[in-house]
Amino acid sequence: MRPPPRAGGGNPIVEARGIHKHFGPLHILKGVDLVVAERELVFVIGPSGSGKSTLLRCLNRLEEPSGGSITVDGIDLLDRRTDVNRVRQRIGMVFQSFNLYPHMTALGNVALALRKVQGKTRAEAEARARAALDRVHLADRADHHPAQLSGGQQQRVAIARAIALEPRVMLFDEPTSALDPELVGGVLQVMRELREDGMTMVVVSHEMAFARAAADRVIFMADGRIVEQGPPAQVFGAPQQERTRAFLGQVERH
Repeated sequence: MRPPPRAGGGNPIVEARGIHKHFGPLHILKGVDLVVAERELVFVIGPSGSGKSTLLRCLNRLEEPSGGSITVDGIDLLDRRTDVNRVRQRIGMVFQSFNLYPHMTALGNVALALRKVQGKTRAEAEARARAALDRVHLADRADHHPAQLSGGQQQRVAIARAIALEPRVMLFDEPTSALDPELVGGVLQVMRELREDGMTMVVVSHEMAFARAAADRVIFMADGRIVEQGPPAQVFGAPQQERTRAFLGQVERH
């Protein structure tokens, strides 16, 4: 399926073509094409096991595709000569689990990669880390350890850690699924603000209301393929494929 016209006509920043992924005998991704434009928010939905998270992990080589091509910000991610760690600085990723160091403060967690990966001085790293924490509304929690923060606050620290590296695109893999319902809103608000600031984002999530309100494009995946994609009003309001209609009907019943 060819991608539809991109929101705003921006230049493509992510181009994945013909992506396959095998885990032993399991064929998880079956020739997926995904093009994401600058400043676009693409939301990926679908049942468990459809390949959504695997696709996201292939986009920054946390998983090695079995076939296909991936270009991010003009760089061939699958070229053996490509320094994957350098490219990953352009691709922020936020996971379901927060992956924070418990012995470090929020400030220390955010500053660490700036020092270790980008070689910033302590002062430079901490200044940028404080700015990133301010963007996620946690400037007043900079000196708190993860155990002193709620799950939602820990996830916002994880977002701050990613955006401090000034990535060109952000990948979110079920960023709210580990949170209690009352803590989800703060994380989604930060994501809305990143979207308003023009951050390119690819989001895998079950937060359908957020997808309806914020996404430029919604992609529905099933059985390792993209079944349908389009603006939220079309995918949610007038889905063209029976598989999409069945999934959305099941989601709405729950």
